[in-house]
Amino acid sequence: MGSFKPEQRHLVIRGRAFHFVLYEGQPGRGSPKQGASPAVWYLMVEGRRCPVFACDPQRDAADTDAALIAWAEDNAVGPVVEPAVDRLTAAASVRRRANWWGPV
Repeated sequence: MGSFKPEQRHLVIRGRAFHFVLYEGQPGRGSPKQGASPAVWYLMVEGRRCPVFACDPQRDAADTDAALIAWAEDNAVGPVVEPAVDRLTAAASVRRRANWWGPV
């Protein structure tokens, strides 16, 4: 049994909650098809996992969180979009009825 303890990070980025999990790496098995793999951070989305980046054991928790936030903003969160101006509310000449079924 290994002594690996999985880590988890719950971060809120632009109002959305993100769940990241660190999965243990696998040692090489001697076969060319099954090489060694490092421990990797994954983004968990609806029961699926998406690889983020390999774990750096020298990195402290604050740097790891900053790297996860930067990755999420680049890959998982869309660009910031300015709200569109509604043409009806922006036009000063639009007359609105007091009630929709009656006269103006």
